[in-house]
Amino acid sequence: MPTPWWRLQRLRRRRGFTQAVLARKIGGHVMTISQLERGVRQPSMAMLHKLAKALGVPVAKLLE
Repeated sequence: MPTPWWRLQRLRRRRGFTQAVLARKIGGHVMTISQLERGVRQPSMAMLHKLAKALGVPVAKLLE
């Protein structure tokens, strides 16, 4: 069963980013990206904005 954050992984992969690349782009850690994609951790609003900017999508796209 996909987690609510499967879209994050899909968007990341479509852009050819590894978890490490995305983590660098948001000033975070690889473990954070992994936890978000697995649904273990919930992002703050600030992190949502950083993720959306790094992935080139509106925040709403991450929340669909």
